[in-house]
Amino acid sequence: MSTPTEQLYLDGKWVDSTGSGTVPVIDPATEDVIGAVPEGTTEDVARAVESARAAFPGWAATPPSERAGHLQRLHDGLAARAEEIAATIARDVGTPMRIASRIQAALPQTDVSTYVEILGNEEPEQKVGNSLIVREPVGVVAAITPWNYPLHQITAKIAPALAAGCTVVVKPSEVAPLVVRQLFEAIDEAGFPPGVINLVHGLGPTIGEALATHDDVDMVSFTGSVRAGSRVAELAARTVKKVTLELGGKSANVLLDDADFGSAVKMGVANAFLNGGQTCTAWTRMVVPADRQDEVLELARAAAEGFVPGDPQDPKTKLGPMVSAAQRDRVRGYITRGVEEGARLVTGGAEAPAGQEKGFYVAPTVFGDVDPGSTIAQEEIFGPVLSVIPYRDEEEALAIANNSEYGLHGAVWSADQDRALAFARKVRTGQIDVNGGAYNPYAPFGGYKRSGVGREMGTAGLEEYQEIKSIQL
Repeated sequence: MSTPTEQLYLDGKWVDSTGSGTVPVIDPATEDVIGAVPEGTTEDVARAVESARAAFPGWAATPPSERAGHLQRLHDGLAARAEEIAATIARDVGTPMRIASRIQAALPQTDVSTYVEILGNEEPEQKVGNSLIVREPVGVVAAITPWNYPLHQITAKIAPALAAGCTVVVKPSEVAPLVVRQLFEAIDEAGFPPGVINLVHGLGPTIGEALATHDDVDMVSFTGSVRAGSRVAELAARTVKKVTLELGGKSANVLLDDADFGSAVKMGVANAFLNGGQTCTAWTRMVVPADRQDEVLELARAAAEGFVPGDPQDPKTKLGPMVSAAQRDRVRGYITRGVEEGARLVTGGAEAPAGQEKGFYVAPTVFGDVDPGSTIAQEEIFGPVLSVIPYRDEEEALAIANNSEYGLHGAVWSADQDRALAFARKVRTGQIDVNGGAYNPYAPFGGYKRSGVGREMGTAGLEEYQEIKSIQL
């Protein structure tokens, strides 16, 4: 019999994989092995999908109020485990505890409670002329999720899917999977009928591809890289599945010339370095007036140097390690590339931070005089690296903001909110913050261009998991 973290959750029970392989889990701060999960098989996928398919008719027919009750119990289970969840993610991802508690453990609770509320306010069926327009669950959903926010990225998918009446197979990242055990313990306690939610651990090329091609999977919801997302969409197209993709970002943070530079730069650096910069919505391009670039760089240097890399378990730490050795090396490679391409290194660099030779650490890094077409301004680095890009006028600032294959997030700052709003309307991105506007879990979340297809969160997120039927009367 496997240890608890080395099991799958199928048909309402913890079970062993049909395979014998396991995937080790590494603590990114110490480089020690701290656990393992099964290297699942295609047979495991078949068992999970069969379970979800069998459970679908009953769950789809369950009244919304009962589905909301299950979700409320799941929320309560997550809330009861909040400290344990934060500690697990701090070890698994390297997220500092101050962030793991405030975001990694708290946001999943919000994801779930949002859909409890939405189910309580669900709109009745709509009458259009002689047609009745009804919404029905899409069916069996494969949720394939990444490592950077390993719990939130799952709850942001399963909460609306379950609310819609779908059944789900979850394939989490094998890089940071340990918190998934706590999630599924809460799911088990919430009393969902067997087969409504299933878990298969394993590697993307095996488990992810088997889910994307399975005839009995009706929809794939994927979050991750453009490369992997493109592959999922290609495979899913063979059986004409519905696909939602939340992919990369290279978000612009635009400071107009009348902005409060002190606040904008401080918040901009904090956003860019959140979770070690391993955040798809990070504002990694700071676009500033050329004649004030030196002022911005001094502010950014001071803010960045406050992010001293350290032990994620220490409540004072603001910047933890990268999640893996591969990620650390990738980010350091981009820093080297930035220097080679002529950007001005203001602080940080590719060398290991002082006192952090062990662990997957990267120094908080700020570049100035960044060419908007250069590698570090165009490619998603996914680390604590900020590129400051000067502009001559507002027209050029907008051109720089839109000069990206991505369009996920962004920001604009101005003393004149109407001016900032007018600028925000012209940026080709799925969401944008004006003067530090707060995150809204009821608002649609998703990207333009190569940042993805479809939306998560709010009623738009619920609708992704529904089909629309017209009944002519």
